[in-house]
Amino acid sequence: MDLRGKRAVVTGGTRGIGAAVARALAESGASVLVCARHDGGAVGAGGLGPRVESTTCDVTDPASVERLVERAREALGGVDILVNNAGAASSAPVSRLTLDEWNRLFAVNATGTFLCTKAFLPGMIERRWGRVINVASTAALTGSRYIAAYAAAKHAVMGFTRAVADEVAAHGVTVNAVCPGYVDTEMTRESVERIVAKTKLSHEDALRSLLQTTPQERLITPEEVAFAVRSLCDDEARGIHGQAIVVDGGGLRS
Repeated sequence: MDLRGKRAVVTGGTRGIGAAVARALAESGASVLVCARHDGGAVGAGGLGPRVESTTCDVTDPASVERLVERAREALGGVDILVNNAGAASSAPVSRLTLDEWNRLFAVNATGTFLCTKAFLPGMIERRWGRVINVASTAALTGSRYIAAYAAAKHAVMGFTRAVADEVAAHGVTVNAVCPGYVDTEMTRESVERIVAKTKLSHEDALRSLLQTTPQERLITPEEVAFAVRSLCDDEARGIHGQAIVVDGGGLRS
């Protein structure tokens, strides 16, 4: 896959799925700017390769997103590919779910996706070529116990994806979502730790409980998600539009 000449921004791009995506895009020839909420994460992005630069951005803050646009203009000259990967997760029964936590998950997952897409989409429309790829989750397509806020926020991302896809269909821009299951990242390890703390299960049994709905009975790797993202960036993928691409080892089938 040849992405030479393409310029990409990956939010939440300094670790986990975001880092794998940034590395995959850069290896295909794209120039990449990744952002993290904190300085430490951005500095740590140096290991992603010579075609990857980093900066800080709080995707929930409109002013911070505007600074990201300026930084992208300085570093890349423009943006052809936007990967909205920044996200947050937590779990709690609805009876113990606080409004603050509900708002936090919507701010990072849904509002952040909206703000970044709104900021970078006009340039893609003007150039009549662009890719917006939202890293959602299988939780964007189904529900499960104790993740009401997370599932609702990711459903919002999926609805946003489909609506914007319809809006830009005639402008050479595609908008899609990649929906991973449980991925071998820090976020999944935190989920396992929460299960261990609440149930006293061993780490092995806690992980096994997460993988019950996955026929392959394994965690997805960040590189597998990155492969799906990178594939959507190809010119030949222009017919894939407004879709949810599930990467979960066969748990959900569409």
